[in-house]
Amino acid sequence: MSFEQLNTQWINLSKRFADTAIRAHGLAVAGFEKTLNLNLKTIENRVEATVGFVTEATAARDFEAVKTLWPKGLNLAKESAEILAAVGQEVVALSLKTGESIGALYANDVEVASSAFEAQVKNVGAKVRKAAR
Repeated sequence: MSFEQLNTQWINLSKRFADTAIRAHGLAVAGFEKTLNLNLKTIENRVEATVGFVTEATAARDFEAVKTLWPKGLNLAKESAEILAAVGQEVVALSLKTGESIGALYANDVEVASSAFEAQVKNVGAKVRKAAR
């Protein structure tokens, strides 16, 4: 195997790894966008619910009206905690899925590179054995 063949093989593998890095970056950005959108929608929803509660609370003029706010406030807090926990789990699932996709991209490249180098090693080994005879 000549130097030019070896150099060409390295260049091709480098191009492949660069292409994979670009695809992995695209997957990472897409995953980030999904988690960001999910979090923004959740925050927007919770802000709307809180503003609604605060609006109702500011309208309370007597003790009876305040007493009816207590269960609503607890319910708002409970809903917010449940929704934030669910969104957190969804974000973790999206992150894992993105990581698995990126890992699969790189695993394929590593396998291709390993195959190329194994073939090279076998070729060089055969030439060495032939020359040793």
